[in-house]
Amino acid sequence: MFNAYSRAMDWLHRLCLGLCGLSLLVISLIIPWGVYSRYVMGKGSHWPEPLAILLMIVLSFLSAALCYRDNLHIGVMVLPNRLQGAARLALGWLVELCMLATNLFMLVYGLALVQTTWNQTISEFPIISVGLSYMPIPVGGTITLLFLVERLWAGRFFEKANDEIITASPVE
Repeated sequence: MFNAYSRAMDWLHRLCLGLCGLSLLVISLIIPWGVYSRYVMGKGSHWPEPLAILLMIVLSFLSAALCYRDNLHIGVMVLPNRLQGAARLALGWLVELCMLATNLFMLVYGLALVQTTWNQTISEFPIISVGLSYMPIPVGGTITLLFLVERLWAGRFFEKANDEIITASPVE
């Protein structure tokens, strides 16, 4: 059962990685267009900056989830490296419970924020709801929660990032 869940998390990881890469690519293409239209054509486009901001929000929340799964997030390892056995395990559970609380907060209150702002529109993009722009908050929280379940299930606390795992080909 764990292997099936882990494979699903691998798929979700690759999906998030692809969306982050696509967001970064689009940001990299539209910002130069905004600069070109403003300084060369003399009339700036109104849409590149707000679109880049929306894509940066997507990139931020999805990449945070990716970094969590790959153990690339900011972590202070001084205390865990000094502990062994039950104390290290207890600290691992405490840290993961704090992550659980944080991501449940993002999920619950992020959904409330999305619902509250759903009927408002973004002035530069009248067809896009403000609530949609806040959607990466609960989505990122949910994805991180799914990755957290995988970590708790496997009992992997305080692992160092493994370049072979991060750059490995998809699981067969």
